[in-house]
Amino acid sequence: MKLPIGERLLACCSYVNQGDRVADIGCDHGYLSIHLLTQGIARSVIASDINEQPLLSAVRNAEKFGVADRIRFFLSDGLRNVPRDFDTMICAGMGADTMISILEAAPWLRSPQYRLILQCQSRRQELRRYLCGAGWRISRETLVKEGRFLYPITEAVYAPGETLTPGGCYLPPALLESGSPLLPEFTRRVLDGLRLTVEGLSRSGGSRYEAYRAVLEELEGLPPIREFQKE
Repeated sequence: MKLPIGERLLACCSYVNQGDRVADIGCDHGYLSIHLLTQGIARSVIASDINEQPLLSAVRNAEKFGVADRIRFFLSDGLRNVPRDFDTMICAGMGADTMISILEAAPWLRSPQYRLILQCQSRRQELRRYLCGAGWRISRETLVKEGRFLYPITEAVYAPGETLTPGGCYLPPALLESGSPLLPEFTRRVLDGLRLTVEGLSRSGGSRYEAYRAVLEELEGLPPIREFQKE
């Protein structure tokens, strides 16, 4: 019996260290948690979801794959009802607003003992900006392709004092240095989106226009991005 787990979640799993205690927040069908245990990667797993039906589905899937007795399940809004005895928190498949609200509600998470693995679906620049402002450093970021979509997978560790430029919130140094073969395509998509935004705002001008234009100019001036644009 094969676990129907996609490339996006597998990429998140690849960031987990051998023997980690993992909290899978927003576990949905539970495939990520199940994979970590069946492959002998995680030492233990906490799986939580805000909705009862997905959580029940995760329980059934864990039973099907023989790991239900090795996962602690919690019905929880983010980390509110989740024990704190884990090393690595994974949030996958959520938008930036949801992830930020989860992190904001758990200030105790701001500690070197915890590591974050985040796969954000939308407004990723806002999540990166928040992480930096809250003392988290993006230590690793790479890309995975699933279907026609490209997804950044972000690792963050608590290390106050790190900064990101406005452009770095769109394409952080950790991602530009990742060597991912998907980076040129992803970079083009980010720049194309920014150019459309700048063009749309240029009619009215103002501070938003100036801010987006400055981000675009910053990114277009970076040596690795200039190289991507030649390809």
